[in-house]
Amino acid sequence: MTIKPHELLSPPSEGALAPAVSPSLEMLARMAQRRSSKPFHLAQGGPSRAQIEALLTIAARCPDHGKLTPWRFIVFDGEARGRAGRALAEAAAEQPGASPETIAAAGAMLTRAACVILVVSTAAPHPKIPEWEQHLSCGAVCLNLIHAAEAMGFGAVWLTGWAAYDAKAAEALGVKAGERAAGFIYLGAQSEPAPERARPNVAALTTWF
Repeated sequence: MTIKPHELLSPPSEGALAPAVSPSLEMLARMAQRRSSKPFHLAQGGPSRAQIEALLTIAARCPDHGKLTPWRFIVFDGEARGRAGRALAEAAAEQPGASPETIAAAGAMLTRAACVILVVSTAAPHPKIPEWEQHLSCGAVCLNLIHAAEAMGFGAVWLTGWAAYDAKAAEALGVKAGERAAGFIYLGAQSEPAPERARPNVAALTTWF
């Protein structure tokens, strides 16, 4: 289905309250065309410190049952990417049968984009809020971060990879015991257009009850 944003805006009903946020064709158009960039196409032109702080502030405006804030951020920017890469290379070298190529790739993992933000899930048992809902909140943060970055004019992609699941690698990046790496958000100015891919048949996935 081809989405035509201008056809989706509903006229206000008589007597209805004014919306808290005005309808936005631009936002609908951006979301209808959202694509994941390639990390190596984001090597230059990353966000400034002020822009990163704004992105994280926007990302944090997400659904969060119980107001637990079950997530946090680790930012790898500038020279920090290289320092973190060396820590990853050391973790990779401890893997059984690690090859020089594998170790080198681990060391370069965070330098592929101008800026990388690791979103960490801090979900934990709670007497009222299921952990599953806390993890969902963390996923919402990741997508909020991507949408905000693209609205600022940057390319973005959400990846995981071995470092998100290897205990020593995660620890080397600052992930604490009991936490989980939800994803690495790669950010930067796009050197090439983000590729399109086949999209799901939403009609086949939808049941109207």
